[in-house]
Amino acid sequence: MVLVDTSVWVDYFNGVRTPQSEWLDRLIGSGRLLTGDLILVELLQGFSTEKDYRTARKLLLELPCAELVGREGALVAADYYRRLRKLGVTVRKTIDLLIGAYCIQHGHELLHADKDFDPMQQHLGLRILQ
Repeated sequence: MVLVDTSVWVDYFNGVRTPQSEWLDRLIGSGRLLTGDLILVELLQGFSTEKDYRTARKLLLELPCAELVGREGALVAADYYRRLRKLGVTVRKTIDLLIGAYCIQHGHELLHADKDFDPMQQHLGLRILQ
């Protein structure tokens, strides 16, 4: 499965053509896409019109949705944060750390356009769809 980060969904819904949004366009309907509860919140809270919100919500609700945190996920993410800090790397956004940790734990690839995931790939084995 491929978990799609908010950074890619934002570009996709705004019609911004990037390699990641093109990947997403190809993957829609493939049965390989996964979203997560935190991604739903981040993405859906950003729509300014009711029409766009409803359209995005409908599409996203067709995808399987993972609960990204929970107790074990929180502990794993905290451990990963501490490992990265010892290497001199700080992940700026906790939600990105939680998303990356979930993907690592469950063996999912991540489709993203956010540099916060790069150290997770380099040092923790996060699999990135490229």
